[in-house]
Amino acid sequence: MMLDQSTRSQPNFWLGVRRGMTRRCPACGVGRLFKGYLSVVEVCPACGNDNEQYPSDDFAPYVTIFLVLHLLTPIFILSDRAWHYPLGVEAAVTIPVFLLATLAILPFAKGAVIGFAWAYGVVRGQ
Repeated sequence: MMLDQSTRSQPNFWLGVRRGMTRRCPACGVGRLFKGYLSVVEVCPACGNDNEQYPSDDFAPYVTIFLVLHLLTPIFILSDRAWHYPLGVEAAVTIPVFLLATLAILPFAKGAVIGFAWAYGVVRGQ
């Protein structure tokens, strides 16, 4: 595939976060950002952008935990008030739901963090 650096956009916060959340290269929006579940493609095959230079080690899990807890906790509190299930049943339902939601949101949060880093020029080693 021919690298086309003319497809790169100017860094922009919303553009970078949106492209990252769709798990696409934040610079061009064409190339894939991940080669697996969370492994970043080192160089974008479409535009040649070095996507591995953007740090996303700790912030993506924080964003994921923040979202999962703030979205699911009110639902489980309200369901606990409405239906009085035994604690064992609540734990058997709540723990897997929280786990699956966390695993589902994490790649999108990591992509958004990489898009954020691209938009503001945050790279490793600076």
